[in-house]
Amino acid sequence: MTRRLAAVVVSLLLVTATAAQAQAPMRVRGTITAVDGNGDGVGATTRPGPGGALTALEVHVFPPNMPVPNEGHRPWDLEPGSMTTNARVTAVVQSTNGRELTLTYKDGAQRIVVPERTPIVTAVPADRSALKAGEFVFFSAEAGADGTLTPTGRIQVSRDGVKPPM
Repeated sequence: MTRRLAAVVVSLLLVTATAAQAQAPMRVRGTITAVDGNGDGVGATTRPGPGGALTALEVHVFPPNMPVPNEGHRPWDLEPGSMTTNARVTAVVQSTNGRELTLTYKDGAQRIVVPERTPIVTAVPADRSALKAGEFVFFSAEAGADGTLTPTGRIQVSRDGVKPPM
């Protein structure tokens, strides 16, 4: 997840280098003192974990140029008691149980533990040719009077053997 934090300005305490050293590549080691800007938009499906902490069942990384869809924190139907949070990543910390993300949305924030083996997927644009017999799909839909389902938003489809984990 940390490799995907785009457009984040990190302030580092740097040792002043001489002009001669500035022309050669440098290795920088330091301590992050602040993080400014927005992190990636993600959707995390969670369940209550130890001590009431939210534990991720899956994390979906939204494309950088896409606004966070349905921003907020709400119940989800993946399993009993599951929740979903769609928000911007504003902090990432390594914890004893995995990585801990702080997801911030308009009306609040959630701290979510992401265990090491949690599926993390990224949505990429596709066209109709991605919809083939045998592929797994996930989408929201409205049911017509005759039972016909009409998608109400994006359609997620498996690709290269990777199934949308929703």
